Amino acid sequence: MILFIILVLVLLILLSGLRVAREYQRAVVFRLGRYTGLRGPGLFWLIPLGIENEVRVDLRIVTNPIEQQETITRDSVTVKVNAVLWYRVENPQKAVLTVEDFRRAVQQLALTTLRNVIGQHDLDEVLKERDKINTLLRKTVFDTTTPWGVTVELLEMKDVEIPQDMQRVMAMEAEAMREKRARIIKAEAELEASKKLAEAAQLMVGNPAALELRRMQMVAEVGAENNSTTVLMMPAEFVHMAGSLSKFLEGKSS
Repeated sequence: MILFIILVLVLLILLSGLRVAREYQRAVVFRLGRYTGLRGPGLFWLIPLGIENEVRVDLRIVTNPIEQQETITRDSVTVKVNAVLWYRVENPQKAVLTVEDFRRAVQQLALTTLRNVIGQHDLDEVLKERDKINTLLRKTVFDTTTPWGVTVELLEMKDVEIPQDMQRVMAMEAEAMREKRARIIKAEAELEASKKLAEAAQLMVGNPAALELRRMQMVAEVGAENNSTTVLMMPAEFVHMAGSLSKFLEGKSS
């Protein structure tokens, strides 16, 4: 009976060393405090009684929001920035042996990098060149976390909040720019129209029939509208005769 009890206890102790790791998990195993290797996924066995123990590491991509940070841009404007970090463990051994808490280390590194990069750019660059800044953020964090066995997939700014006074100033600036573009476009249109009118006038001066046709067209356009405008037609010869008479009278009076 005593032997049977001993065998049962030994069997239970041996069975207590069985472990199961999921497909996305790896177990970093230590034997008496020394690293011995990785186990999993699936079923594996550890020497019981505390001789071997494990640290589980998740290999899936982790989404980690970066809390809102208040920082100052290069042109001395205070902004509040939110960001999101995506990373995954590439080498479980390095992630456990190199850094005490790689999750907290990656988050704090992303937070510090975000503040530093924003401080190196003007407000206009932060608002208009987000892709460039996101690429710089990701590269900076990636270069630092690679020796830790962690790969940073993305680090992107989610929201940029600026003071109300600065929003009003930017709105006024945008309105002034739109008004400037409108005036330039209008001036260019008037210049082009004046050139076309000058060319048309030169053609009509050399061809009185064209001038008469233009006058007839104008009358037709006025008549097509429902209005009370009265149009009196006068032959072009009367105009030339009036000009000749005016010159004659001016010469006689002199």
